[in-house]
Amino acid sequence: MDPFMQRAIKLAVKNVKEGGQPFGAVLVKDGEIISEGVNELHLHYDVSGHAEMLAIRRAQKKLQTADLHDYVMYASGEPCPMCLTAMYQIGIKKVYFWASIEDAEKVGLGKSKVIYEELSKNREDRSIEMIYLSEEEIEENPLKMWEKKNRS
Repeated sequence: MDPFMQRAIKLAVKNVKEGGQPFGAVLVKDGEIISEGVNELHLHYDVSGHAEMLAIRRAQKKLQTADLHDYVMYASGEPCPMCLTAMYQIGIKKVYFWASIEDAEKVGLGKSKVIYEELSKNREDRSIEMIYLSEEEIEENPLKMWEKKNRS
């Protein structure tokens, strides 16, 4: 087995032994581990405290960058929609995972599958009510401010 995947799984095993969920992640560049993470929801009651998110945050802090396009994520579990979105945003192009979302669902960790299904629906068909208010006039429009600033 790939040594980086072995490390991600080892982190996940340790996390389960310490009361957490079975998720570990390792962020790698050029064959070197840059950062790691495990799900820390049980420690900090932070819904975004997922292994991949923490590995990304730690790399960003360490490297002072918002671009990780040359990095590879190794995760003990297939990334949830939130973690995958963060990877798209930061530029990660490759993710290796060991357990699928379906595998996680079989052991009682099925929220990711439900969220992926919800995101594939039209806004009006989601279980969270989505209300578009952009038509309302506002004094300062942050989107127009951004556009003006970045066209200069």
